[in-house]
Amino acid sequence: MADPWCSAPPHPNLSAGDFNKLSSFIQARLGIKMPVVKKGMIESRLRKRLKSLNMEFYSHYCDYLFSPEGVEKELPHFIDEVTTNKTDFFREPKHFTCLVDRILPGMTALRGPGKRKKLMVWSCACSQGDEPYTLAMVLSEYARVSPGFDFSIFATDISNRVLETAKTGIYDAGEIEPVPMGLRKKYLLKSRDKSRPLVRIVPELRKKVAFRRLNLMNKDFCIRQKMDIIFCRNVTIYFDNRTTEQLLFKLCNQLEPGGFIFMGHSEFLDCKRLPLVAVAPTVYQKVK
Repeated sequence: MADPWCSAPPHPNLSAGDFNKLSSFIQARLGIKMPVVKKGMIESRLRKRLKSLNMEFYSHYCDYLFSPEGVEKELPHFIDEVTTNKTDFFREPKHFTCLVDRILPGMTALRGPGKRKKLMVWSCACSQGDEPYTLAMVLSEYARVSPGFDFSIFATDISNRVLETAKTGIYDAGEIEPVPMGLRKKYLLKSRDKSRPLVRIVPELRKKVAFRRLNLMNKDFCIRQKMDIIFCRNVTIYFDNRTTEQLLFKLCNQLEPGGFIFMGHSEFLDCKRLPLVAVAPTVYQKVK
């Protein structure tokens, strides 16, 4: 007979065994390192999925996730929860200064991207769209002083949730604080609803960005167009060295000879093993 004075059992925690299964799955599927210190974070983030699915135990969730039905129906939600989507407008602003002052004039003069053909730019971990829309503003401003210049931005992420936000181009007013006032007036529309301080990227800028879901761990990106510039910033900090090197080789294959890759401020590449040379801090050019 059960002891009536015993308290109800606590909500079950994520076991070490189930965490190991999940962390191995995350690294294999997404490339993201998930050391044991992240166990509490994973447990917290997945708790809402257990509640949504009316599950009590993490072990039941793992069984479901790894089933054929779970891979089809639950995996997109799982990815939304376990991926980190830190982003800001004009993050690492020196990169955009370097792009406008050094790289674009040289590329246009020597090779013609932007004039003879559209400059192709890829933001390969675009999150909620802050980076590709920042690029669209910067490139639009460059086009104003460079007659005939044109560009197209390809923006990808693995999370469906952040891509939906990116496609709408709607943000809280506080999120656009890093955007210079002159650019806000040109490229952001204020909501007419005074109770909701929202802004939206103007239609002509949204048309310059094409969003698509893409897993950077895929063997083939299925992108026909070679890129002139790739922004892959603050992505490889979540990967181990082997995964980083494999990704960079694939990105180099997607890059035109003489094209450029921008990395995050804490990401430094071994150019001895890659067809790249450093041209500025965390900015690299593909050698021909």
